[in-house]
Parts: sequence; C-alpha cells; structure tokens
Amino acid sequence: MPPSHEGLRRSPELPTERFHLQLSCRSCLIPLPTRSAPTCMSLQSHGPAPCDDADGHLVTAGPLTPPPDVAGTPADEKALRHSVAEDAQGMVLAMLVASLGLAIFAKSGLMIGGMAGMAFLLHYTMGWNFGLVFVLVNLPFYWVAVRRMGWEFTLKTFAAVTACGLLTDILPRWADFSHIAPLYSALVGGALSGLGILFFIRHRASLGGIGILAVYLQRTRGWSAGKVQMSFDACLMVAAFFVLSPSKVMYSAIGAVVLSLVLMFNHRPGRYMGV
Repeated sequence: MPPSHEGLRRSPELPTERFHLQLSCRSCLIPLPTRSAPTCMSLQSHGPAPCDDADGHLVTAGPLTPPPDVAGTPADEKALRHSVAEDAQGMVLAMLVASLGLAIFAKSGLMIGGMAGMAFLLHYTMGWNFGLVFVLVNLPFYWVAVRRMGWEFTLKTFAAVTACGLLTDILPRWADFSHIAPLYSALVGGALSGLGILFFIRHRASLGGIGILAVYLQRTRGWSAGKVQMSFDACLMVAAFFVLSPSKVMYSAIGAVVLSLVLMFNHRPGRYMGV
C-alpha cells in the first residue's frame, strides 16, 4: 500500500470493491458526499490531510466506512435521536439556566457577547426593556437560519430567544438579587449562560444572533466563524467602555471567557452522540 494512503485501512471481512472513502467535517463530524473527494488535493498528494470543501467544511479523510449492512445503519442513528419529550425537557431546562445567567449579568450591570450583549448595551444606554430588545435584534437572523439550518432549528431558536428574554426580565420579581459581587456575577453568570447555550446546541437550537450569521458567512464566503464571532464581541466590549465603568468591562470580559470555556470543554463533536 502506498505511503500516502497509510491512513486508509482494509478490513479482511469485506470485499475490496465494496470500500469507499468516507470524508467528514472535522469540526462537526458531518459525513460529506463523495463529490468533495476531488477537491481534497492534499489527500491525493500527501495522504489524509484536512482541507475546506465548497460548503465551508474542514474536510478530513476518515477510515474506510463499511457498507450500511455492517455498521452505521439508519436504525442506529434513529436510536440516538432525541424524542419529543427529551427535546421539550432539554429546551425548558436550557431556558431556565440561560435566563438565570443573563439575569445575574443584568443585575450586576455587566455585558456578555453576541446579540444578548447588544441587547444589554441598548438596555443600559437607552433604558429599553432587555427582553423586548433581545427578541427584536435577533429577528433579521431568522431568515438566515431558515435557509441554512431549516425550520426546526429556527422555530426552536425563536422559542429559546423569546423565553430567555421574557424570563430574564421577570426573574428579579421571583428571586432577590439585591447584592451580588461583580466577580461572582461574572463567574456564575458566564457558567450558567454557557451551560444554557450548551443545552440548546444539544437539542438543535441556539440563542440566535451573530452565531447564525457567522456560520452562514463561513459556508458562503469562507470566513472563519470563530473570528467573525470574536470580532463582533470585541467591538461590543470596546463600545461598552463608553457606557460601563472599566471595572465592569473587565468583569464582563471575565464572564465572556468563562462562557467560552464552558462551551470549549463540553461541546466536542463526536463526544455527545444524541441529536
């Protein structure tokens, strides 16, 4: 076997002519159609190295996949799919956890990234209701979500954004947030918000906003979704210096880092198999 294809293994149980090369997105582990194979020039010359396909996926060559009658059957995937009841409880739990984190940020006068941060900025500067602003600033992104993610994802995301905005506004009436140290707010608020977003992701939803646009730009123009998100959040933090005190901006940055770490360590493609 040539050295350039040392990552491709043959199984003795199956006839050679039934093998095919399985390409998948390294970031999301979504199997890609075989039409992506010719675009992976690095695979042809240097073996299974990653490259981007036309849809913005980071393509990597995996091991040769057995035919459906051996492994990876649709029945296996169906068994992993969340039921309606599982999705419902997951969405409700995500709404409660994420809105509690946002309410802690709001009580302490801190910021957060994404469109929630934009809503906080308008809430602090204009005095507008956070929940209403949060719902409104997310409206333009639903068009992108329908085109790129489908109706199920879009409707779940709309429900998530609306519920979290409403709960963030009314939670102070149900719980006393009279005094919370800023550092504690940053740590706990960031952790709770991150957990809520993680739950949403695992049930095919999100808190909307710039994340949807970032994925769209990555797939259509090749822009890095992470860099788009990071650039937007950096602009928010710069704008926050004109509204908040330097100490609150610093605590807000700590909260944003905590939120990112929660997602980084817990949202790893392939580790969580339910969809």
